[in-house]
Amino acid sequence: MLHSMKDLEGYTIGATDGVIGHVKDFYFDDEHWVIRYLVVETGAWLSSRRVLISPIAINEPNWSEKSFPAAITQEQVKNSPNIDTDQPVSRQHEIAYSGYYGYPYYWGGCGFWGNGVYPGMMLGGVGHGGISESRTDRARNAPTEAESERRQNDDPHLRSGNAIMKYDVHATDGDIGHVQGLLIDERSWAIRYLIVNTSNWWLGHEVLIAPQWIEGASWNDREVSVSLTRDAVKGSPPYAPGSRLGRDEEARIHDHYGRQGYWAREVQLQNPEFHTIPSVSPVGIGKTFDGVTKDKHHEL
Repeated sequence: MLHSMKDLEGYTIGATDGVIGHVKDFYFDDEHWVIRYLVVETGAWLSSRRVLISPIAINEPNWSEKSFPAAITQEQVKNSPNIDTDQPVSRQHEIAYSGYYGYPYYWGGCGFWGNGVYPGMMLGGVGHGGISESRTDRARNAPTEAESERRQNDDPHLRSGNAIMKYDVHATDGDIGHVQGLLIDERSWAIRYLIVNTSNWWLGHEVLIAPQWIEGASWNDREVSVSLTRDAVKGSPPYAPGSRLGRDEEARIHDHYGRQGYWAREVQLQNPEFHTIPSVSPVGIGKTFDGVTKDKHHEL
């Protein structure tokens, strides 16, 4: 099931012993387009401090109550590394965060989360957070000191989901509109589509564009370029805000653009024998972001 990022803002994050706070934003990485952290405002119990909660901690959501239960305690959150969410989150911050909670690194594998598709798979759980995993088991899964040392200067490529709203979107032959929203997969936390509003160009039509079709992005200029023509976008199946997007509808969108669906690849990655499949960038080998050429990433 896919959910609009805007609809998930304000959801309650519940610890095992009380409420942590409410979702204010999402951090995604711009290589794989996967939500890595929920930015949560804690409220009065923790002086309205904003904290990061990893999808690794999230268990089965309660959609009717707009709640994400998390397999952590309020005390853990209270003593967690204090990361300024108004500043860029560095790899060093992430290493400290992962070490504190005993989480394996999500980066470095051939899947969205290590070698898996879902965050819970990193801790031996299924689908959502690894609630079945004990704290001892988590500590055993934590990265080694040597690995932390090697990774501390990496660039995590984290971006704010709120910040990308209103980014201009360019086709190969001209402007097509701006980013209106993001559709997020409830199990993998992958961003499956950008909702693009074409009102400045064509009748206020909203269309869906997958991150795999992005050629490049200029974060400073607030622009995204896609490997599609204006005519192709104009002729694509329209998206009705708030509608439920089923696999048949997704297949029609991919067929329209002559692109392969992401779901076949994920079926492979859910089976360990396929975990050695070489990784490919979601924006294509050799594409550039802000002038930096990417030569080895993932395609899911």
